[in-house]
Amino acid sequence: MNFRNILREPVLHFLLIGVFLFLLYGRVAPESADSRTIEVSAARIESLENQFRAVWSRDPTPEERRGLIDSFIRDEVLYREGVAMGMDGDDPVIKRRVRQKMEVMSEEAGEQLTPTDTELSDYLAKNPDKFRRPPVLSFEQVYFSGDATVADIEARSKAALPELNRGAPSSAFGQPTLLPSTIERQPLDRIVRDFGADFAAKLATLPVDIWQGPIASGFGAHLVRIGERQPAELPSLADIRPMVQREWENDRRERNSAESYREMAANYRIVIDGKTVKGDKP
Repeated sequence: MNFRNILREPVLHFLLIGVFLFLLYGRVAPESADSRTIEVSAARIESLENQFRAVWSRDPTPEERRGLIDSFIRDEVLYREGVAMGMDGDDPVIKRRVRQKMEVMSEEAGEQLTPTDTELSDYLAKNPDKFRRPPVLSFEQVYFSGDATVADIEARSKAALPELNRGAPSSAFGQPTLLPSTIERQPLDRIVRDFGADFAAKLATLPVDIWQGPIASGFGAHLVRIGERQPAELPSLADIRPMVQREWENDRRERNSAESYREMAANYRIVIDGKTVKGDKP
């Protein structure tokens, strides 16, 4: 059968007509009413207003309320047009935003509970390091510049320590500095911030009321006398209840998120580099 005879075949005519009608319908057929309807419900408006209140701590004015609605409609129009053009395919930004929204929903899944004192006490007992207050120290210090040699600092310290321990004023020794000569009741973590971790760790072990040193810091070297040291302590629940409740709620959200993800991931077959790592039953 030659090409001219093929063109005369009725089956081919019907096939070409069908393709033409299909393409024509795709261009002229009305889209789904739902795809062209943007409904801004009362619940949606309330959600927009609540978001506004969370940021500005007041109710929106009528003009601001209208602006919130207009902004929502604009976002929805642009989003739907982008989806219609296939922009949602493998866009990492869109995937990240959807993932973040799913994570928030997962974290807040389940009943919103207010923890009892028993639950908070148990949480505090199981997580003491989250709430333990650091040691608190008061001390005096005599400063030697970091520009001095080690031998010079050692010699000057050896001469000063006996005098200081006999009651000589600390101002008679060392070098001028903007650092305070006396630090009162500072938490150890603040001392770490101001003088360095090694200096703070050494102070945590020194005996009280005896001049010791030299001890290196980020500034130079110091002779130090500990005036008072309060050990680290775990406060009672009554003293830090809001902090414990906040951590308890954070922990609950993380557990909800992890559990929701496990349930969702169980519905998927995972293939990495052509190898199924999860989902196929033996």
